[in-house]
Amino acid sequence: MIVAGFGFRQAATIESLLDALDKARGTQMPSRLATAEDKALAPVFQALAARLGLPGDAIAPEALAVTETPTRSARVRALHGSGSLAEAAALVAAGPGASLLGPRAISADRMAACALATGTVP
Repeated sequence: MIVAGFGFRQAATIESLLDALDKARGTQMPSRLATAEDKALAPVFQALAARLGLPGDAIAPEALAVTETPTRSARVRALHGSGSLAEAAALVAAGPGASLLGPRAISADRMAACALATGTVP
């Protein structure tokens, strides 16, 4: 299973999220989406899930905070307890032993980031 994890700013548009996803996925297509609990109900994330016809997982802050990520943003750590919200959300949603398929990708407008992880969701 491939999970696309997202981090995004409040002003992000669906185009921001799609751009980050396109940059991160290459030829891979995720079967799930994931982001932090406080972002999962954002209209832009819900619109992305609806457009792609994919379920969206809301990841608890406690799970994000204990997930190590290759990217270490001080700003994101202060807000979400993780170095990269996109990477941590993807890893947690993909399940135990998940691994990233590559580095996170950032949308051209710098409003969204996406990372893909593969694993077996419990």
